Amino acid sequence: ESLIGSSIIIKSVNQGTSSNTYGFYSITLEEGNYNLEYNYIGYETISKQITLNKDIRLNISLKSKSKTTKVIKVSSEKNDQNIESTNISQIKLDLKKTKNLPVVFGENDILKTIQLLPGVQSAGEGLSGFYVRGGGPDQNLILLDEAIVYNATHLFGFASVFNSDAIKNVNLIKGGMPANYSGRLSSVLDISLKDGNYQKHELEGGIGLLSSRILAEGPIIQDKSSFIFSARRTYIDILIMPFVCDTCPGKGSGYFFYDLTAKINYKISDKDRLYLSGYMGKDIFSYENLDRGFKVRFPWGNKTASLRWNHLFNNQLFCNSSIIFTDYNYEFGIEQSHFQFKISSGIKDINAKFDFSYLPNSKNHIKFGSIFTNHKILPGIATGQAGDVSFNPDEINEYQSNEIALYALNDYEISEKFKINFGLVYSIFQHSGQLSPFNIFKNDSLTQYQNIEPRISFRLKINPEVSLKGSYNENYQYLHLASVSSISLPTDLWIPSSVNIKPQFSKQYVLGVFKNLLDNSWETSIETYYKNLDNLIEYKEGVYPEDYANENSDEAFTFGKGKSYGVELFIKKIVGKTNGWIGYTHSYTTRDFEELNDGKEFFAKYDRRHDLSITVSHKINEQLSLSSVFVYATGNAITIPVERYIIDGELFVEYSDRNAFRMEPYHRLDLSLNYKPKKSKKINSSWNFSIYNIYNKKNPFFMYYDFENNSSNNGPGNILEGNLDPKLIQVSLFPILPSITWNFKF
Repeated sequence: ESLIGSSIIIKSVNQGTSSNTYGFYSITLEEGNYNLEYNYIGYETISKQITLNKDIRLNISLKSKSKTTKVIKVSSEKNDQNIESTNISQIKLDLKKTKNLPVVFGENDILKTIQLLPGVQSAGEGLSGFYVRGGGPDQNLILLDEAIVYNATHLFGFASVFNSDAIKNVNLIKGGMPANYSGRLSSVLDISLKDGNYQKHELEGGIGLLSSRILAEGPIIQDKSSFIFSARRTYIDILIMPFVCDTCPGKGSGYFFYDLTAKINYKISDKDRLYLSGYMGKDIFSYENLDRGFKVRFPWGNKTASLRWNHLFNNQLFCNSSIIFTDYNYEFGIEQSHFQFKISSGIKDINAKFDFSYLPNSKNHIKFGSIFTNHKILPGIATGQAGDVSFNPDEINEYQSNEIALYALNDYEISEKFKINFGLVYSIFQHSGQLSPFNIFKNDSLTQYQNIEPRISFRLKINPEVSLKGSYNENYQYLHLASVSSISLPTDLWIPSSVNIKPQFSKQYVLGVFKNLLDNSWETSIETYYKNLDNLIEYKEGVYPEDYANENSDEAFTFGKGKSYGVELFIKKIVGKTNGWIGYTHSYTTRDFEELNDGKEFFAKYDRRHDLSITVSHKINEQLSLSSVFVYATGNAITIPVERYIIDGELFVEYSDRNAFRMEPYHRLDLSLNYKPKKSKKINSSWNFSIYNIYNKKNPFFMYYDFENNSSNNGPGNILEGNLDPKLIQVSLFPILPSITWNFKF
């Protein structure tokens, strides 16, 4: 596997660089003799003596750290990127350590893991959806091998679509977004798949309570080509099938999801390499009531494919060219007697990218390129049949749009103390019902937006262990997710910008202090941010997606502004037998819509005053390790009915201000024990025992109101006159939940 972000350091001249996503690095030095030091977290450091009298290409393989005895002092490798880089509000996950964290149903999930980081909020109890610094779920750019994933969750949000075994690298960017990313306001979650082992064939997987998974990898041609393939499936439907009789009303009901991930790569030469990767996943929910002749079928899923070509023009210029396909769709169908109804929606993208990296010297790292995307959006098509009568739209209202981004940036070290990353994005968006990917510069009957997005971040090194960092970003987003729920559901609709729907826009300011402690074994940071949001979209009061099926839905929405600001604290221990992190966020998120809440500013549904997470892992010995997670969060903001009454037989309901009520605070403690038996010659296995919500806290999942009639002159069942006293009912989802997972590797 190529190592992403490996450090290459020349101490004698105090210079260095790091490898990119594909393992490429370049550094320019004066002629002479040098000692190069290569290091990467979890791997042995290698030193190379070189005589530099001509250009040299040097490929290095690093080995995992070997087991050491107690007599040997183990010191941490140089891990000062927290201080040295201009990266702000960026976190890379250590997948080896996060796999040991306790999770619901024993299902390891990177989306649930990033919810434990400051500035990232969960969508709700057990859910994989996430919000970043006050932004909505549609404002997160989720990439899998550069392909956009529009719906990253299974099981109505309870599990992500990513098989952790197949993932090599996860990078979360919450602010200071570099110019090579565009199209979203809040965050980037950049996920890279493993390439596949070039040396030997391996098989690994796991069997859990919810699902099982398997992964195979190995060389196609030794040291030249490799493959990786992974699959995962739930078996809830299979397990309950024997317990449902053939004559039971619910026979035929069920739910399952599956994931398939594959990747192959080929080294054409020292300068050229090809990658082909793909993902396919689907959820299928079905319900049948035989007694009533009622059926519901609800499938949804993603498909992605990425073809990439790496080319090295020379020792300083690297290029990655990509052609990417993305397809997300869902259907919702109902049958009863002679009546049938189906609504479907989806989005398809064809994407072409050209990314160049140019390293003229050790002080400049220049990136530039272009991204072209053709969007084909099906916003909501309804069809049906009642007896012999069928209804279908006369014309399918399909949206087509082109999105283009040209970018350039330079990561420039002005001096040893001051480093700056500055860049620009020039974005173009064109929308028309009949748009072709080939008429992008024709303006006839097109809605077109053009914008420039400046991006800048800096690092001021105060001393070798402390740096001050800041950033300013402007971002435009041309696609909108129309949702009626507080969580992201498969039925939410993607809507392009048009004449009536303006692009979303944000400005974000970030300032932070970063400090390493005890020979870089501890990382600490405190960041403060302020974000303005404009042209946000919501459904109008009383409007639902199905109201505008087969029609132009622009009139269904209202538009407004928002802001979010807060402080984030992060403390992380990265070496030693005991490691983990503490993340805390204090934040405010508000919205201001003229047509909602009587025009008054209100808290967003994902506003959360306090958000605390503590993760700790301790290695007892070579076979046993313990992990724990504690989370605490302010309750979600909701709108509630405050009064309901009946006058002259007509029911009236009075609601509170929008999101004026808070659920009770959310908190829980999870524990897990990881046991790894001694490795045999053929198999390496481990057991994970987890307990979710160990003290059985009844956390709110959602709340509703029940009403009791308080009128003394009405008999039982007679509520024609009088008031109804509301009673708030809380629904909790997960009690204490033990789970067990067996992991294996051949």
